[in-house]
Amino acid sequence: MILLLDIGNTHTHVGLANGSRLLRARDFSTAAVRSGELAPELQAWLKAVRPTGAALASVVPAATEPAQATLTELFGFRALGLTPETLRGVEIDYPRPQTIGPDRLANALAAKHHFGAPVVVVDFGTAVTFDVVDRRGCYVGGVIAPGLAAMTDYLHEKTALLPRIRIREPRGVIGKNTEHAMLVGAVHGYRGLVRGLIVELKRELGCRRLPVVATGGYAKLIAAGLPEIDAVRPHLTLEGLRLLWAAHEIEPD
Repeated sequence: MILLLDIGNTHTHVGLANGSRLLRARDFSTAAVRSGELAPELQAWLKAVRPTGAALASVVPAATEPAQATLTELFGFRALGLTPETLRGVEIDYPRPQTIGPDRLANALAAKHHFGAPVVVVDFGTAVTFDVVDRRGCYVGGVIAPGLAAMTDYLHEKTALLPRIRIREPRGVIGKNTEHAMLVGAVHGYRGLVRGLIVELKRELGCRRLPVVATGGYAKLIAAGLPEIDAVRPHLTLEGLRLLWAAHEIEPD
């Protein structure tokens, strides 16, 4: 069994996989990872399972080494970290590859593997990111926009009368109260943003057909009103890490 760790700013997504698929997954607090307190929670979740290896993607440098130390303490090994140098299955055509978030590379790897090239991943996390693999199979860049929660929280924090809202599907597109109006702006506004960017990406890539894969916390909600999104894959990043491990496992030293 292989352990997969996707370390994000708030949550660390952990998966357990075999050679062919992800078996189960759970979210842990990244704060617990940074403080070195992940070990007992991870052991409780794994129960009697003892992984034989791990792959890791981290966008939180301060949490990376504590996570590696936890793996060494519990299992006696360090994880294979996803970097531009360790990436397999996707080429990179980007001026400074080291600045690409490893979670974005994992998403690109999984999307290309399952949907071919060209392909676009839209990740609805703290930020909404678009990652593009062109028809050559190369990661060529993307788009970053503020996330849904970040946008609505900012409105609440910077204005006296706008409330903090729970993001969900609004009824209709004309707000009948302040919260309803904010929901319309957030949900339908983001659908418009995604739709518009997909049109521009098709134009720039020179393709009429462009598979779009959504992942992240609000992927299912936003994709429900967007026929332009072909698939929702909640664990796309973990799947990319599984594929990374599999590629290295079969390669000679």
